Amino acid sequence: MDILETDAYDRRQRRNTSCVLFVSLLPFFLAAAGYFYLWTPDSSPSLLAAGVKAAPTLLLALLVMSYNGGQSVLGVAGGLMLSAAGDCCLIWPEMFLHGMASFALAHLLYSLTFLSARYSTASTSSSCSLVLYVLLWLVGGGMYTYLFPFIQEAPDSAVLTPGVGVYVILIVLMATLAFRTRHPLTVLGSLIFMTSDLTLALQLFNVIEPTNQGKATVMTTYYLAQLLIAMGDIRAGESTDNFAKWKRS
Repeated sequence: MDILETDAYDRRQRRNTSCVLFVSLLPFFLAAAGYFYLWTPDSSPSLLAAGVKAAPTLLLALLVMSYNGGQSVLGVAGGLMLSAAGDCCLIWPEMFLHGMASFALAHLLYSLTFLSARYSTASTSSSCSLVLYVLLWLVGGGMYTYLFPFIQEAPDSAVLTPGVGVYVILIVLMATLAFRTRHPLTVLGSLIFMTSDLTLALQLFNVIEPTNQGKATVMTTYYLAQLLIAMGDIRAGESTDNFAKWKRS
């Protein structure tokens, strides 16, 4: 009977936690809706446009910090802040390299977080895992190989060619380590992030014609990816706390 009561209590706690988390996400959803309503890509670059674009990601960073504490600045929250800085840089085309560097550092922070003890709860030695990892790197290599001739046509190709190569390595590494965590939200977020960046690259390097619909696809998948990664980090923290409580009981 005690076990049944404890199980029912745990279910109520999880349900209450989910409700609180959903309410906490409302500012993010409102900020994202505000971005699409104002649609700043059609306006000239400005601090206002940068703030509107970066606001949803910054709100996610604050949410992660509220759940996981200040130490998350060196983890997913810090990655989200660097992503917000990248969002601001990409408002100005001449700052593309700065934006790419910010996102590259964000992926590095995500990767280091996915290697931490908060995520290492499952065995990763299965042959299926190795196959998935190889597929991810083949996809990343294929993306870069396909984009390579188009990057060569860019005005600053001498810097972009190695820069994009390093960026591809870091985002694929992030996705690989996300798979290692076995957290569904984290895995899905990393894959959607790769999809978003590929869609952006195809338009940026004139593989396909840039359109408002294409830009909307990039930002929709981008915000969704960041949301899933943030939620995965919060859930990972909750799982660690629950495990610690179980060990003490």
